[in-house]
Amino acid sequence: MLPARVSFVFDRIAGVLNRSNREPPSHPVARPVARTVRPRLVLAICCMSLLMSSIDATIVNVALPSIRHDLHAPMADLQWTVDAYTLVVGSFLISAGALADRYGRRSIFQCGLVLFALGSGLCSLAGSARLLVLARVVQALGATMLNPVAMSIITNVFPDPKQRAQAIGVWAAVPGLSMAIGPFGGGLLIEAIGWRSIFWITLPICALAMLLTTLFVPAFPGRPGQKPDLPGQVLVTAALGVLVGGIIEGGRLGFGNPVIAACFALAAASVALLVLRERRTAAPLLDLRFFRSVPFASANLVALCAFSAFSGFLFLNTFFLQDVRHLSPPEAGLWLLPIALVTLLGSPLAGRLVGRRGPRPCLLVAGFAFTLSALLLQHLRPATPGWQLILAYAVFGVGFAAVNPPITNSAVAGMPRARAGTAAAIASSGRQIGNSIGVALAGAIAFSGHGGATLTQSWRPFWWLLGLSGLAIASLGLIATSRRALATQRRIAHLLDPAAP
Repeated sequence: MLPARVSFVFDRIAGVLNRSNREPPSHPVARPVARTVRPRLVLAICCMSLLMSSIDATIVNVALPSIRHDLHAPMADLQWTVDAYTLVVGSFLISAGALADRYGRRSIFQCGLVLFALGSGLCSLAGSARLLVLARVVQALGATMLNPVAMSIITNVFPDPKQRAQAIGVWAAVPGLSMAIGPFGGGLLIEAIGWRSIFWITLPICALAMLLTTLFVPAFPGRPGQKPDLPGQVLVTAALGVLVGGIIEGGRLGFGNPVIAACFALAAASVALLVLRERRTAAPLLDLRFFRSVPFASANLVALCAFSAFSGFLFLNTFFLQDVRHLSPPEAGLWLLPIALVTLLGSPLAGRLVGRRGPRPCLLVAGFAFTLSALLLQHLRPATPGWQLILAYAVFGVGFAAVNPPITNSAVAGMPRARAGTAAAIASSGRQIGNSIGVALAGAIAFSGHGGATLTQSWRPFWWLLGLSGLAIASLGLIATSRRALATQRRIAHLLDPAAP
């Protein structure tokens, strides 16, 4: 009964949006309606949604001290303000991609804009930390319907592989722009108006994006008949929740604690049950056939490694700048600008390189840059020279700029267009899972130190992990671009869509 009711609700919502957008009835083949498509304008609209959610994530981290003071929130509630958002996004991205494939990408994209705006408004009105956490969950549900769906829209409006790779490069530069705007601009906004204002600024952006989406984004009819896989969704959420929760609490209780061991055992059992469930159901949440494509599976592993490294790197260095060097949030944001600027400028270049040479050169550059930045930070201390910090941050920015376009391009390349939403969502979910694991690992490592130089020395295991992540990314870049790997990509594309050549 429950899956039928959920399906009925989404059918009604999609029907209302489709009527308001004057879309034709759904058709098994995902093609846009007859209208003049402006790919660059559609790309700009999709990038607007990514910029909105990315800026929100960076500003919230800057606002945590103000939220703690105003709402008298304990540290655990502040952690959940960040973690609840990340976990919800990581858990429901795949479902959002499947919903987009079924009900139409534009309709689900518009639902995401409405939910994100609603969640932002509720965040600004929250009277307690727990209400803020609940509002962040609503906001996260909207975010799950934005980024992967926008990526699948880009895939469909740029059918040419080279143009699509360049568009993905522009898309991948948006997080760099959000990092340039968010920490410094957010710090100024919080200081001038207050922390609630950081949620107000997303409301007009959502309204503008909704208008432009209705006018210019083409409709891609979905594939009717596929039912939501609620048991699969429950298993995915349980696996991620107990895994990340176990890592976070393991830093406080110790990883030998029976409760922590039980969390990891439950996560492993949830994954095993998920695999059994998805292999037997007719409409799986996670189509395991995708992972028979070596480039697709490698792209997800690269996403996991790269974003674990990125989130942990950003967490520890923000903590270093503000608590060890005693800088204000705007000053800390200025020190992090090298990462943002290099990402902003380098991602479009990486997209062009992927379009011309494939993903291998970018993945090799990314792996080398991550490893080099880890070596530069091995002896991080309170008195580390400024030039060394800037160099380490810039080198890391090179790696982050180089790794994003090949992840997205490899995830959707070769996949049938009707399945692009699900493929992009799986890759985006890998990013979010990496973000959650990276912050959890960095936090567990950070709590093992005790102030000053001893604290920064205790971070060395994470820098070694960062270096190993770089080596893993470079190795996967070689494996995923071999002839045998590309042959598996073609076979899976034909398996998913027998009409494909």
